[in-house]
Amino acid sequence: LKKDNTGYDLKDLFIGSEGTLGVITAAVLKLFPRPAESATAMVALAEISHALDLFSLAQETAGRSVTAFEFIPRIFIDFVLRNIPGTREPFPKTYPWYVLIEISGAKADGQAAREMEDVLGQAAERGLLLDAVLAGSLSQARDLWRLRESVSEAQKPEGGNIKHDVSVPIAKIAEFIERADRIVESICPGARPLPLGHFGDGNIHYNIAQPVDMSKERFLEFWEPITTAVHELVAEMGGSISAEHGIGRMKRKDLERYKSAVELELMRRIKAAFDPNGILNPGKLL
Repeated sequence: LKKDNTGYDLKDLFIGSEGTLGVITAAVLKLFPRPAESATAMVALAEISHALDLFSLAQETAGRSVTAFEFIPRIFIDFVLRNIPGTREPFPKTYPWYVLIEISGAKADGQAAREMEDVLGQAAERGLLLDAVLAGSLSQARDLWRLRESVSEAQKPEGGNIKHDVSVPIAKIAEFIERADRIVESICPGARPLPLGHFGDGNIHYNIAQPVDMSKERFLEFWEPITTAVHELVAEMGGSISAEHGIGRMKRKDLERYKSAVELELMRRIKAAFDPNGILNPGKLL
């Protein structure tokens, strides 16, 4: 049902409740046709701030056909090439930042590739990119996507890591990364920030790898001060401390810190109305 304005939306109430309000026993999924074609490109940037202009250009050119816009720092490419067998350098030279763009089409008429070429051409004219590679086959597209999809596995051999799943307004992504990097360096000199994520919804997986000359145990002692500082910055910039992964047990204190007293009291009242005995996923969220 697309439209239903008959009072409170229980579906939206359950989304994000992490099982604290009830048990979902059935669900109806809306499916969309598989894209008939797609065009994939990796773009090299001098600065993460250029990603915003590139994203705006892609949307102006291809609209809702832009199905992916992922930003990746050079250090993560280094991790992947070093730790994931079979991966390859995407360009002859190295660059500070990369964006993986995908444009999809409902018809196999070449429109996706034409739109991608248009985006890349305009971006080059405006000086937004340093280099770009457009996948010429499904195999080449998979190779580019493997660089992005291998980052989590590639980080493991690098030692301890501190992870954050945050979001900020997309216009503030570059500022957040620049400020967060400086904050992390001031707390733990030599720590290696690894910010990547989904540009279109402002979601930043702000991971941090341990310094090369520090033990994992010593590095993880910085978990609390680093996380507190990162979350404080997120709050200052009007963002969220949990973009995708939820609150669970680990972030309960953070939720109390960054939600207002009114919001928390409303959440508790809703919880009590649905679960007066407190038996639904106790200890989570609230």
